Amino acid sequence: MQLSLTVRGSNADVVSYLIAKNPNNPYERDEKGFKVRLVYPKFSKEEIQFVIYVKPDPIDLVRNSSDLYDITHYINDREFAVSSLFITTIRKALGTALNGKPDEEYLEWVGHEFEIELSFGPVATDLSDKEIADLFEPIGYRVEVERGVSTIREVSSARYVTLSGRQSVQNALKHISILIPVIDNYKHYFLDEREVEKLDRYGEGWLEDHPLKQLIVKRALRFNALISQSQFYEKKQRNSGYDESPKVRLNDLRYEHILNYIKTLPEKETIVDLGAGEGRLSVQLGFLEGAKEILSIEPSNKSRIRAIERFQQVNTNEGYVEPQSLSGSLFYFDSRLQNKDVIVLCEVIEHIEEDRLPKIFDTILNDYCPKTLIVTTPNQEYNVLYEMDDEMRHDDHRFEWTRAQFVQNVESWTEQTPYQVSIQGIGEEHEAYGHPTQMAIFRREGE
Repeated sequence: MQLSLTVRGSNADVVSYLIAKNPNNPYERDEKGFKVRLVYPKFSKEEIQFVIYVKPDPIDLVRNSSDLYDITHYINDREFAVSSLFITTIRKALGTALNGKPDEEYLEWVGHEFEIELSFGPVATDLSDKEIADLFEPIGYRVEVERGVSTIREVSSARYVTLSGRQSVQNALKHISILIPVIDNYKHYFLDEREVEKLDRYGEGWLEDHPLKQLIVKRALRFNALISQSQFYEKKQRNSGYDESPKVRLNDLRYEHILNYIKTLPEKETIVDLGAGEGRLSVQLGFLEGAKEILSIEPSNKSRIRAIERFQQVNTNEGYVEPQSLSGSLFYFDSRLQNKDVIVLCEVIEHIEEDRLPKIFDTILNDYCPKTLIVTTPNQEYNVLYEMDDEMRHDDHRFEWTRAQFVQNVESWTEQTPYQVSIQGIGEEHEAYGHPTQMAIFRREGE
């Protein structure tokens, strides 16, 4: 992960004092999970370039954590892309310039606009190249976006962004400090009021009049409780005729819907909660009358620990079947899951790359052969009622499907299988947009 800033023109060498980094003394620091270096490939009175390079240590990132033995962090690419974690290291290394506090004799240069070129990458994002340009062009940049090279996809999802224009070094760092996490749309650390303070401080002077201000605020702060505290927050007036955001707790509704359906099944002794997370659904499955075995399958060790604690809190209840928490993944065949009465995938598939789903469902329907399979996933059309525009409901969602897309995929998965499918909605129904959650029930013929 790297960021490069090039300054051209007279007095370009002043920038070394603004960032408080001597070109004759290489800068190197060890942060938790990262090694940070800053070097000057070019340095003269008329042109300087500094590059800040951050190399992650994937083992150190999870050391002393319950995630150490997870399989999940081995397939997580985000630690190796420019992101909120990257920006944390940038803020430390370039804090003098970012906060405009060089030695007193150079204070007059803090607001000076240089001809600069700033580039960073790789960055993973759900935004289009045009949407990335729309973030930077209104504040005076020319924008170029290049794609990385992929050996497994026709087009790589990694981008490399180059910005050029007249900016002060401080403003350029303020812009990327806010906008790189907005592009990435993923936070690697706990968010609290300090995040609001950073947005308000580094957004001052340019974010007030930005045409995408509300998008930037929402993606930077993520949670309504924080968004509403920012000085840049503006309450949006609805014009859709739908007056209020849905207040129903969807998780509770999903679980209730799934449990009520399983109760009607003649065969429900063995149930698998596949992708069980922290076991919230699994623990309720343990109270189902007629259930004799509940397998709670989850790849994350941290989530499994929390699930086990949840199971133990209620295991003294009469008639309760304590779920077995097992490490497992949708990506690998698991003979323990064969020939069960019910398998449930509750809000799981949207966390998986779309092109991997056909193989997964082939394994479930043709190898595991459950009598009943229940799958729930968000209805993308309903997001407009949450004022989400083109955003997804969770930062780890790889896709969200419309009702028509869901039907199309479900039909393709069952073409060569002995399963009949019915599709239902869960949650408050809207006349135009349907239900917030869509559910497919696969029943093996003859059951």
